[in-house]
Amino acid sequence: MFDELRPHLVELRKRLAISIGSLIVMFFVMFYFHEPILNWIVEPLNMALIEVGKKSVHAADGMVTTSQVGGAFFVAIKVSFFAAILGAIPVILSQIWMFIAPGLYASEKKMVIPFVVGGSVMFLSGVLFAYYIVTPFGFDFLITFGSFKFTPLINIEDYVGFFTKIMFGFGIAFQLPVFAYFLALLGLVNDKQMMAFFKYAIVIIFIVAALLTPPDVLTQLLMAGPLIILYGFSILIVKMVNPAEDEEDDEDEESEEDSDALLESTKKEE
Repeated sequence: MFDELRPHLVELRKRLAISIGSLIVMFFVMFYFHEPILNWIVEPLNMALIEVGKKSVHAADGMVTTSQVGGAFFVAIKVSFFAAILGAIPVILSQIWMFIAPGLYASEKKMVIPFVVGGSVMFLSGVLFAYYIVTPFGFDFLITFGSFKFTPLINIEDYVGFFTKIMFGFGIAFQLPVFAYFLALLGLVNDKQMMAFFKYAIVIIFIVAALLTPPDVLTQLLMAGPLIILYGFSILIVKMVNPAEDEEDDEDEESEEDSDALLESTKKEE
């Protein structure tokens, strides 16, 4: 059994090595540009703190602080790693496809470019949606709530971890239509199966949204809402790629097979 798995393990090690190598290269590239990347990441927080200054009369304006020796350096590493993953997404997706490609038909192996491009675009779309739609509402609500009594002193290390968690959550969530398309292409799902699973999908979506977002209802709804829409969009994609056969057609095929079998049996008796 181990001999049968050995080639797959060798191939998996190769794909992982290429993916990790691309991450390392992108990390050093992004570390060189970590300051503008950090400024981009902190901008939603700064906007929320400006709102605190406008709304709070008695409290002082909020501040971004660090509580660690060398905190700025570790933040730069986290930011660079986050940007490196975004930059290496096409390579990682291509390696995932190359790992599963040996088990596909020749026509299916040619779908590597749509898989890589579609997956990369949807991941980036999820990140941009979280950045420009979710974080302004979420941070404004979380930071300004109670600011008339307390002065928000935001720890930059906590904020970067909080920020990247939301970005990756939305990036992964936006992969749903891509994976639905390729599962349908492989004949593993059809539109009727996805529609039948819809009520369970809603429960799973809200659980995932609760795990990937802060513990406030607003941010959870901002993730769950697009995910439900994406699930509906995925059903349409699956319907175009691998539509479920109608029961009437199945019954007609069965009746035709029965009639053909009956004719053959009567011919043999004659």
